[in-house]
This record gives sequence, C-alpha cells and structure tokens, in this order.
Amino acid sequence: MCFLCDLKTSNQQATTPVFGAAAEPLPGRPRRGFLLAAGAATVAAAAPVWAQVDVGGSSPVRTLVPAEQLESSAKQQYSQVLAEAKSKNALAPSEHPQLKRLHGIARRLIPFTAQWNPRVAEWRWEVNLIGSKQLNAWCMPGGKIAFYTGILDQLQLTDDEVAMIMGHEMAHALREHARERLAKSKVTSLGLSVASSLLGLGQLGDVAANLGTQLLTLKYSRDDETEADLVGLEIAARGGFWPEASVNLWKKMLSANGNGSPSFLSTHPSGSNRIQELQANLPKVQHLYEQAKPS
Repeated sequence: MCFLCDLKTSNQQATTPVFGAAAEPLPGRPRRGFLLAAGAATVAAAAPVWAQVDVGGSSPVRTLVPAEQLESSAKQQYSQVLAEAKSKNALAPSEHPQLKRLHGIARRLIPFTAQWNPRVAEWRWEVNLIGSKQLNAWCMPGGKIAFYTGILDQLQLTDDEVAMIMGHEMAHALREHARERLAKSKVTSLGLSVASSLLGLGQLGDVAANLGTQLLTLKYSRDDETEADLVGLEIAARGGFWPEASVNLWKKMLSANGNGSPSFLSTHPSGSNRIQELQANLPKVQHLYEQAKPS
C-alpha cells in the first residue's frame, strides 16, 4: 500500500539510515507515534462540510471484508513495521525535526477527514518517520501513517508538497481502497460472483484477520489513485496548504523517475495524466485554501 509503488527502484532500497541508538516505545504507549482524535471530533460535530471534488460513492464490494478486522490487522502490522525499524535504529525519535514537521502537518489535515468516512471517530491516528532511501509514504486502514526519509530528503519537499502526499495517503484509508482491493481479490480467488457473495454465499469474514504482509504490497487501481489524489487535494486545501503544490509535487516525481512509465504499462496513472487531472480540479478547492491559509 504505497503512494509511489511504480516509482520505486532497487537502488532506493540499498541502505537504511541510522537515527541513533535510543529506542522509542511501540504504539499504544504515550510517546510512540502521534495521536489526535479531539480535532476530528470537533469538526465532525460542526456544520456539514460538502465535498468540492467529485469522486462518487464507495464500492459496496468493500463491505465483504469487515472493517474492524482489517483495521485491527493493520494495527498489528504497523507495530511490526515500527519494531523492525526500531531494531535497525531507523525509527525517528520523537524529537526529530522532520517527525515534528510531519506531526504539525497532520494536525492541520486530520480535522478534515471525518466527512469522508464516519469510522474516523474511532481511529487513533499515528504518524511515524522511518529512515530509508525509499521514495515512499503510506497510510494503513485506521489511520496508521509512515513516511520514509528518502521522499522528504531526495525530493526536498515543501510543507505544502508533504501535505499533498499525506492527504493522498489518508484518502486511500478514508475511501477504504485496501478493503475494496482485498474483497475483490478474494471474491475472484473463490470463483464467486459479487452478486452471490452479497447474498451470503461467500465466506469472507476471515479475510481481514489473515492479511500477512498484503497491506504493504497492495497495488491500487488507476481509479483508486485518481480518487486519492483528488480527496487528498481537498483535505490539504481545507488545511490551508497551497493546492498548486500538488502539481509541483508530481513534476518532481517525474523528474525523479525520468519521464515516467507510460500509463498503459502501470496500474497507476502516469505523472502527466495525474498533473492534468489535478490541474482541472484546482479551481474547485482554491477558495477552501483562501479561507484556511495562515495569515
């Protein structure tokens, strides 16, 4: 489950930077990660917020995989990822400047996530930073976010560009793309039609409890990626981040990956296609940015 699966190359995974020998406690303990629920709850209780980008409704197929079990599995896998990073001294300590930066950006975005998924009220958002040359970031179901130092350092991202990535990854979780992917793949592997599964002929309740490493290897469809781009764009704009940074971000992505792979060879839209889609939607969220941007 990654923002840049199609942009990874083997040389980006060569070494793991070291933050230091000091170890941080794992999730669930006070100092590990970043949690914010009050802000989201406050916004959710306010006046209704209407979406400005049009991404349609979520697929009913996703309901074949229980959300609670998927989020529980994601929490366990997230803990394993952090534990592995900690064992390599690659988990950023709480005082790391880049981690503090990520926390500050998350605080501005999380209050605008509730409109996209009512389950947000039950999520405990976490943001962590892992030392790695990978150009990567992701958000698991339930709001478990990780950034890799490679994407921050190699692309020299501004706060606005980081917000676009974070909003995009949040959007994957909010729109439950992993849940939908897993449901569709399991239905296919069982040889069942979606209709018969909806009628109770498919036994899919145990899918989410036996994910293994699937959450970090899932590849989203082109529609999923486009939807995450647009929902993330709106969330970031509501948080006061410059919408045109989304275009600048993908220009950096293209530069980092040469000219990008043709869209028909990838499960993701090409950089040029993403830029066109984002540019078409900038006017829809510009007023949100104007209202929210810091004075």
